[in-house]
Formats: sequence, C-alpha cells, structure tokens
Amino acid sequence: MRGEEYLTRSEQYTLVYEKGSSWVSDLMVMKALPNQLARSRYGFSIGRRLGGAVVRNRVKRRMREILHSLPLEGGWDIIFIARPKAAAASFASLEKTVRGLLSRAKILAREYEGACLRAN
Repeated sequence: MRGEEYLTRSEQYTLVYEKGSSWVSDLMVMKALPNQLARSRYGFSIGRRLGGAVVRNRVKRRMREILHSLPLEGGWDIIFIARPKAAAASFASLEKTVRGLLSRAKILAREYEGACLRAN
C-alpha cells in the first residue's frame, strides 16, 4: 500500500517533533523516532519561507523520489524539514544531504551503506 509509507496525521507529526532525535544539515533538518512497525514512514515539512507553491511542491517531489530510491531500515517515523536553501539546491545536492542524514542516523539499510563505502 502506497499510503503506509507516509506520516498522514498531525498526531504522528507531533509525536516525532516532541520525542524524536534530530540531525541537521545546511539544506534540511531530519527528525526520527522508532515506531514499532515493520516499515519506516516519512513526512515533509516545507514552509512558505521556501517560496511559492511551485517551489515547495518541487522540493517535495524531489524528496519523495530520493526516498523511494534509498533502502531504509524498518521501524522509523522520519520527518524532513526543508530549510530555505533547499529551494535552490540541485537534485544531486538534496540526494547527498538526505543520504548523509539517514546514514548519520543509522536508518539506511546496512547492505546499502556497505556497498556505498566499497564504491568510494
């Protein structure tokens, strides 16, 4: 089911904001909280300071595409909070930032991290 991978209710966001751990970069902030489920779920917080609706939706589409391509460990609720610099960032820099935040939080699948380290 496609909807199972997203945080959809304000109570879910509130719980992650209040009890989750944070990791910070220049383009975004990531908050994560274990959720006791087999899958990880994620959500986005893209404020109006980023720009108009077109800009905000572009950032969300890019983030969704990046997260679909990365294998995540199960059992996490994750929120990505975009900072204003994310509006002008390229896809590659957003991807590098997301991968770095997930790696620092140890949410990327273990076999994926090992493959990336061997490739570099």
